[in-house]
Amino acid sequence: MSLLDPDKTLVRPALSVEISDRMRRMIMEGELEPGAKVPEKALTEHFGVSRTPIREAVKILAHEGLVELVQNRGAIVAPQTADELCELFPVIAALEGAAGELAATNASDGAIAALGAHCRALRAAYEAADRPTYFEINQMIHAGIMQAAGNPTLARHHATLANRVYRARYQANLSKDRWRAATVEHEGIQAALEAREAKRLGELMREHLMHKLQSLMR
Repeated sequence: MSLLDPDKTLVRPALSVEISDRMRRMIMEGELEPGAKVPEKALTEHFGVSRTPIREAVKILAHEGLVELVQNRGAIVAPQTADELCELFPVIAALEGAAGELAATNASDGAIAALGAHCRALRAAYEAADRPTYFEINQMIHAGIMQAAGNPTLARHHATLANRVYRARYQANLSKDRWRAATVEHEGIQAALEAREAKRLGELMREHLMHKLQSLMR
């Protein structure tokens, strides 16, 4: 077989990743509820695929902690307790605070400009009341600050924990007051980054995460 021939073995991984992305959003938005069994048959019909890519997508989500594989029950959407959130958010806040301090020093001017564009897009999504787009941009901003920090070890540990609160971070902004406050907080974070105020940026990042937790606990 020529190296230029289409390699059909590449289709399945790409498809399973795409399906995992869409299922992740279904979990995030509550379409697949915590504790509910993952409806494999319904999902095959919904996505128009066989069971194989659905099962591969479930494995991806299980690795992220969004799905649990339970013996004799199959896959269920992972429930999340208040105690677990209270354990996770302070740790993630500490990691993001450290990333903010590092980013203020290490970020290139280009990276800061790109994050500024994301921040303006975030405001536009808020004004349009477009929560899914807002959340995607929000994730890009947090990931961008983590990348700008320039510490792969920090980024690796953060990614592992951040996946476990993916749904909670989305739900925190279902409150209109919290959503408005979060948008303003992001603008303050961007201002501190542009001023390269490391200590201030770290504080704002930590406060931002803890405000999310407080919103979830109400």
